[in-house]
Amino acid sequence: MTDTTISTISILGCGWLGLPLAKKLLEKGYLVKGSTTTTEKLGVLAESGIQPFLINLQPSVAEVHQSELYEFLQADILIIDIPPRTVIHGDEFHVQQIRSLAESISIPLPQIIYISSTSVYPDNNQVATEETEVIESNAMVQVEYLLRNISAATTILRCGGLMGYGRIPGKYVAGKTITTGNVPVNFIYRDDVVEVICEVIEQKKWGVTYNVVAPLHPVRRLVYDQNVKDLGFLPPVYDDSTLPAHKVISNDKLVQDLKYTFQFPDPVAFPYGS
Repeated sequence: MTDTTISTISILGCGWLGLPLAKKLLEKGYLVKGSTTTTEKLGVLAESGIQPFLINLQPSVAEVHQSELYEFLQADILIIDIPPRTVIHGDEFHVQQIRSLAESISIPLPQIIYISSTSVYPDNNQVATEETEVIESNAMVQVEYLLRNISAATTILRCGGLMGYGRIPGKYVAGKTITTGNVPVNFIYRDDVVEVICEVIEQKKWGVTYNVVAPLHPVRRLVYDQNVKDLGFLPPVYDDSTLPAHKVISNDKLVQDLKYTFQFPDPVAFPYGS
């Protein structure tokens, strides 16, 4: 049921996750604003009923289109779902993006949901909860701190590896030699992430942090082998001479707080398609 105290939700980044999320929120009766970095996608958003905005955040405040951003941020909730792209731009780029967002506007930011990642936890063969020490130099950790300083009503969703549809684990290791076959996975299906975000909004879970991962953590080889069987990928070659450092992410807090039941609890059984 739609929260009648919330009318407008802005999604910064209507991509692989943000677009289906926007459509789900529209179905629930919210007004949705969505941003894209390409003019070609403006029509796609508009056709879906999303009010489209062309916003390409850059580290320099001067490069942010003030009027466009101001109108976009006129909302009850801001959902930030833009990848940090640290491999391309370095760790500081994403932090400066969000800092420019905060510094270039003259209105208070609303309630915020930030799509973070379980990569904020170190791989030291542990079960990681929301209280586990994080990697302070991680760009997403720094953005988490920044957003919390901007608004106490910031909820952080640390998502595991987002899978489903065209994102298929076995596709990325086809024919490769890998040493991670016996490492447990921390995956999450896209539809479950969308539903978790909706539950956060409707249950008013603000100012909290949740790990968003499927409850089951099979080893990677079981997932890959199932993908090979179902979809015909070239199987990887497993090198089991060593067991790399890893982690298992606990979702206990999310399940307890939201009373959430996962649609896709087992990464081995994730369905895939277009």
